[in-house]
Amino acid sequence: MTERLQSRPADIRVGSSTDGLTPISMAERPFGATWPQWLSLGAVALAALGADQLTKSIVTSRLDLNDHVHVVGPFSIHHVTNSGIAFGLFASATSIVILLTGLAVAWMLYFFARSGSRHPVLPVALGLVIGGSVSNLLDRVRLGHVTDFLDFRYWPAFNLADTFIVVGVAALLLALVVSDREATRPGRVVSRADRAG
Repeated sequence: MTERLQSRPADIRVGSSTDGLTPISMAERPFGATWPQWLSLGAVALAALGADQLTKSIVTSRLDLNDHVHVVGPFSIHHVTNSGIAFGLFASATSIVILLTGLAVAWMLYFFARSGSRHPVLPVALGLVIGGSVSNLLDRVRLGHVTDFLDFRYWPAFNLADTFIVVGVAALLLALVVSDREATRPGRVVSRADRAG
């Protein structure tokens, strides 16, 4: 019996679960959004929606359709409408655009519920995207089109909601890339506290 124990190699484990047997290679981190993150997302989304709706209201009340006011250089405020998405795509398929936008917003909320803690910029980035998307969605449902007014002459006119969506998507992609690079950095020791923070 003694010889059998001596010939058996020692089983040394670095880190183990509470039962002392199961080794831990990586600690599990809950990535789901917390209540403060949900509040941040909601505040950013409402601010984006409010700013977009306010500017559209000002433009439609001050300028007739297709009227414009030159501001500086190639930039002007030009009141136009768009029943499609960016660059006028799907202009004759408003119902499809509404459906796709609704699905996209639902997916973003689901993603945030599961991954809102992955990076601190996610509430702001997704808040901008959701706020801009919902604002344009409301216009399509109510009016059948969105109001565009930011015109740089060499680029199709757009609105603040479009700007928020582009900035939010760019920030979201950057945050995810940075987060993934940090998680896969070689030689990085991952502790429970680090992954829970």
